[in-house]
Amino acid sequence: MDIWLDGAKVRVDPARALGKGGEADVFDLGGGLALKLFKPPEHPDYAGLAAEQAAARARLDEHQRKLRAFPSGLPGRVVTPRSLATDRKGRTVLGYAMRKLDGVEPLSRFGEPSFRRAGVASERVVKVLCDLHQTLAAVHSAGVVVGDFNDLNVLVAGEADAHLIDADSFQFGGFTCSVFTERFLDPLRMGSGQALVPSRPASEQSDWYAFTVAAMQALLCVGPHGGVYRARTSAARATPAGRVLQRITVFHPDVRYPRPALPLRTLPDALLHHLFRVFVEDQRGAFPLPLLEQLRFQVCASCGVEHARSTCPTCQPHAAATVAPVSSVRGQVTATHLFSTRGLLIHASVEDGAPRWLYHADDAYRREDGRAVWRGPLDPSSRWALQGEVTLRGRGGQVEVHAPGRPPEVLGVDAPGGHPAFATNGRHRYWATAGALWRDGVHGPERIGDVLQGQTRLFVGPRFGLGFHRAGGLRGAFVFDAERLGLRDGLSLPWPSGQLTDATCCFDGPQAWLFLAEETAGRTVHHCIVMGAEGAVRASAVADAGDGSWLGGAFRGGRCVVGESLFCATDAGLVRVEARNGRLEAVREFPDTEPFVDSGCQLLLSRKGLLVVGRQTLTTLRMA
Repeated sequence: MDIWLDGAKVRVDPARALGKGGEADVFDLGGGLALKLFKPPEHPDYAGLAAEQAAARARLDEHQRKLRAFPSGLPGRVVTPRSLATDRKGRTVLGYAMRKLDGVEPLSRFGEPSFRRAGVASERVVKVLCDLHQTLAAVHSAGVVVGDFNDLNVLVAGEADAHLIDADSFQFGGFTCSVFTERFLDPLRMGSGQALVPSRPASEQSDWYAFTVAAMQALLCVGPHGGVYRARTSAARATPAGRVLQRITVFHPDVRYPRPALPLRTLPDALLHHLFRVFVEDQRGAFPLPLLEQLRFQVCASCGVEHARSTCPTCQPHAAATVAPVSSVRGQVTATHLFSTRGLLIHASVEDGAPRWLYHADDAYRREDGRAVWRGPLDPSSRWALQGEVTLRGRGGQVEVHAPGRPPEVLGVDAPGGHPAFATNGRHRYWATAGALWRDGVHGPERIGDVLQGQTRLFVGPRFGLGFHRAGGLRGAFVFDAERLGLRDGLSLPWPSGQLTDATCCFDGPQAWLFLAEETAGRTVHHCIVMGAEGAVRASAVADAGDGSWLGGAFRGGRCVVGESLFCATDAGLVRVEARNGRLEAVREFPDTEPFVDSGCQLLLSRKGLLVVGRQTLTTLRMA
C-alpha cells in the first residue's frame, strides 16, 4: 500500500508492523518514527461485520477534520501526530506519523502478578504512577480530555517514563471521544440500563476515575471489580455489568478476593479509604498525589510480602518459618510437596514426565540442582525455556543458550511485540529469524520452512508446533512436525478482529489449545482454539474476561492438557474442560483441589500427577 507523508510517497511494508489494534495498524517507518494507519471499512478484520464497517467509515470521516485541528502544547509524554498520512492528492487523511517508542511495556503488565514477581518492585510502580499523574494533569490543563484512558494506552519506557498513546481519540474542542474500555469506564457516565455503555461524554472526572482503576490494578494486581462475587441468594446474583452498576467491588464481603493478587492490607489505610470512596461511594476529583508520593514499601523478613505499612499485615514480624508437610490429603486429592525456595520460581517444564525448573535465589538464577546459570538481580524482561540441562534466556532479539561446562551461545531471533520467537520441547529448540523457522540438528541448525519475518509468534509441544502472525492486513497460521522438516501454512483460524494483547498455548499428544486475548469494543475478550496436528480447528470458545468462567479468568492462569481434556486452575479449584460437538464446555469441578491451586499458578503434567507451580513451591496433585 502507498501513502504520502509531507508530499513524499511512503511504501508500507507489512513485515515492519509494530502492532495491531481494533481500529488501526502501526508500522515502523525507520528514523525513530512509526506510522498509524486507520483500518478502512474493507479491511480483512471487518469482513462480514457490518457494524464494525460502519464504525470504521464514521471514524475516518471524523479524522478528516479532527486530526487537522489537533491541539498543540501537550506534554512531551504524549505521543502526538507529527505529520498526516494522506492519499496522493493530500485530500484524504489515512493516518499519521508519530514518534516511535522503543523498549517499552504497557502499564497493564505492571498489574500482572507474574510480571511483578519477576523483579518489578512496588517502588517502581509508584514512580510510574506519579509520572503518569503529572502528565494527565498537564493534559487537562491544556483543555484536553483523554477519554479512553486505560492501561494499554500507557507505555512505560526506562525506569518510570509513562507515555500516553492513541492521542487521536483524545477529546478536545467540539470533538468527543467515542471509544471506551469497559474496565475503565466511569459508571457515572452510564445510563440506567444494564449495559456498560456510556451515555454521557467523557470528562476530566472520568479520566481521574480511570487513573484510579489503573493505579489500583498496578499496585495490587487486581481492579475494583476483580474477584468472584458469591451472592448469598439467587435474587442477589449479578452479572459483571451488574457488579459495576451496583458498586459490588472487591471491598464487598461476598466477593472472593483473587489469591494471586497482593493483599488489600499491603496498602496503608488512607489509600484504601480513597479507593473505597471512589469505587463504592462515587467520590470524584483528581487523584490526591500525596497518597502516592508518601508510599514507602518494605519487604517482610518473615513472609516476603512487600507492603507499605509499619508492620507486615499478613503475619507477625520475625515469626518462625513453618515447614510444609511432605504430603497432605483433602477429600480425594493428595498433594505432595516437591520443592520450595525463599526466592522465586521463574519457570518450569516437564520432559518425558520428569519436572525441571528454574528459580531465583541469592542473587542468581538457579536450576533444580541448585547450580547457578546466571548471576544477577531479577529481570522481568527475560523469557526462559529449558531443554534438558540447557537453559535458554530470551531478551529482545537474541537468545542466550547456557549449557553446563560451555560458554554461552547466542542466537539472533525475531522479537514481534517484544516476544522473542523461540521455544523448546525438551528434545529440540526452535527459533524464527530472517524469514525462516529453524531447529537445532545433529550437525547444526536445520531450516524447517519460511515464515513472515519479524512477525511470527511460536509455540511447540512434544509432537508438533504452532505459529501465527498478524501484520497489517496479513493473517496466517502454520503447524509443523516436531521431528521433521517442512511446515503446513495457510491455515484458517477464527481470528479476533481487535487488538491482540497476549497469546499462549498448551499441548498434549495430537492437540494444541491456543489462547488469545484481545481488546475489542471496549472489552477484554479471551479466545480458545483447539487445533489438531494437521492444522484443523476442532473446537473453539469465546468469553469476556472476568465473567467467572474457566475461560474468562486470569489469562496467564494455570492450564494443562491431559489427553482430550484441559484442566484449568481457578481460585475455587481445578476445572476440567472438554470439546463437545465443536464447543468447549466445563464438565467437572474439583473443589477438593482448592487449597493447592489458584488462578495465578502454572499447571504441568508429570508422571507423578499434575505439577502445580506456585510462587515459591512445587506440588504434585493426584486425584482419586
